[in-house]
Amino acid sequence: MSGPWDAAVDRVVGWARQQPPSAGDRRVIAVEGRSGSGKTTLARAVSERLGAPLISMDDLYAGWDGLDRGVTALRDWVLRPLAEGRPASWRRWDWAAGEYAGHFAVPDGEWLVVEGVGAGGAVVRPYLCGVVWLESPAALRKRRALARDGETYAPHWSRWARHEDAFYAAEAVREHAALVIENDDEMPGASA
Repeated sequence: MSGPWDAAVDRVVGWARQQPPSAGDRRVIAVEGRSGSGKTTLARAVSERLGAPLISMDDLYAGWDGLDRGVTALRDWVLRPLAEGRPASWRRWDWAAGEYAGHFAVPDGEWLVVEGVGAGGAVVRPYLCGVVWLESPAALRKRRALARDGETYAPHWSRWARHEDAFYAAEAVREHAALVIENDDEMPGASA
């Protein structure tokens, strides 16, 4: 990745390299923020730079109303086993079938990057090196998210935003972030 994201990636990687392991021998970084803030783009670049596996919360949510269940799945399936020195695996939500399907092993390594709403929730924070929060204006976030997912997401934007509002009001994720990155530009490739 090059261009406008370089400084953000450098900042996150520089910070991450100073952190001790947080889940067993693994250093786990959460990339958080509201839908359309640029989480996926930043997390992919950080993951690539660190040579780290990447887990997207989109794969763990149990549908449009499954945010809390996805956060619990992250803790129970991935982070707790890593902290206990056991192999970790997770299941991907099949949005069409409305159920979890398949098992995916978390590869061995020094790092793990998790991105998405809920990745920095209170129940997973004890297993994290820290949280990176992306901040973007609401109108820009909505434009990005709908450009990315189009009509698939459009009917669910308000529904998901209500889940985000409730989650962030209860969890205070931004206030617990080690890094806050402002992403208020129309950066090429920026997506949630």
